[in-house]
Amino acid sequence: MLGRPEYRRALVFCGLIGVPVALIAFWFLVAVHQLEQLIWTDWPKDLGWEKAPWWWALPLLTPAGLVVGVVAARFPGRGGHVPAGGLHSGGITRKALPGVLIAALVGLPLGAVLGPEAPLIAMGGGLALLFARLARAPETEASTALLSAAGAAAAVSALFGNPIVGAVLLIEVAGVGGPQLFAVMLPALLASGVGDLIFTGFVRWTGFETGSLDIGLPTPPPLDWTDVLWALLLAPALAFLVHGAFVGGRFAARFVAARTVRRTALCALAAAVCITLYAVATGRSPAEAALSGESTLSDLARDPHAWPVGALIAVLAFKGLAYALCLGSLRGGPVFPALFLGGASGVLLAPLPGLGLVPAMAVGMAASVTAALRLPVSSVVLVVLLLGNVDTVALVVLAAVMSFVLVQRLPQGPAVPAAGERPSDPAPD
Repeated sequence: MLGRPEYRRALVFCGLIGVPVALIAFWFLVAVHQLEQLIWTDWPKDLGWEKAPWWWALPLLTPAGLVVGVVAARFPGRGGHVPAGGLHSGGITRKALPGVLIAALVGLPLGAVLGPEAPLIAMGGGLALLFARLARAPETEASTALLSAAGAAAAVSALFGNPIVGAVLLIEVAGVGGPQLFAVMLPALLASGVGDLIFTGFVRWTGFETGSLDIGLPTPPPLDWTDVLWALLLAPALAFLVHGAFVGGRFAARFVAARTVRRTALCALAAAVCITLYAVATGRSPAEAALSGESTLSDLARDPHAWPVGALIAVLAFKGLAYALCLGSLRGGPVFPALFLGGASGVLLAPLPGLGLVPAMAVGMAASVTAALRLPVSSVVLVVLLLGNVDTVALVVLAAVMSFVLVQRLPQGPAVPAAGERPSDPAPD
């Protein structure tokens, strides 16, 4: 295949398409970030508050739900995939791009408990097909799939700042390799994690050296057997909780399908109520329970002691409920809220005997994001990248594999329509 002229032309074309797609993805992310900063930080301060008041989410998420509901009911592509159905790489056409952009640029900055990765994947694939049409490239089933995947990978790599994450994520999302992919990959991933634990243990216990790729950066305390035991206990529990949020999201999606506009706004209002209850119960900013949690996760990791136990429990409860509602009604991605919920769970559980902050956050984030994505390799790569700590890779692998196996065996809830599909009994209002 590599020797075929048409494949080499397609490869060059994909590389060229990556340039404008990445630039547009960059400005999309800048717009989302700046709008979030403006709405949740700058405007409250301009109006005389130190932080957003407790009721701030109510007048924001309700109109966001109305706009997303109209997009889902009237626009081609329905604004993109319903997040409760997980990440998808197909189903978005050129005509769906306006709806995807409107739903994301309205819902995400106004407080939807979702991330930008799903709109980026849809936008990247749609833009690649648009540029191919403008360049009058031949359109076949194979070329369309290739260009869509390339555009989606270019866009999502701009989000994670790492081409490896984008490539691995799209391999799993697109299902390259068919049903046998996970059957082969999961045992290899688990064996690699166990092998790393055993190897690390023998180096510590025997004192012998085998050569290392370590370049001398400072490392945290080495893993202990208690870390492994806690990982085996906590990963299934956290996976079960995140899976419960997704099942709730699928029921919310089913509820919304019957009266799209009205019930989308109702679910958004219910999510705003959850965010408001968090602010009232804790006296903290409602922004901590709203939005994707990306910036809040960074603050949490830098200063975990700034979060009392009550605030951690409250944010897990209320943000988790808002997450479930947004998964079924609004448009966005499931990655960053799941990472935040896993990280907050790790901070809450870190004082357990023999555990510690870094291993607890590693296990929590790996178990949660794997339960959300059902993509174990992508989840491992993403969590390791975020932690920047190779010494916890074995724990991350164990947590991801256990989470994936568990959620595959649990009841999944009702089916969610893919992008562009209509429910059997829609009534858009």
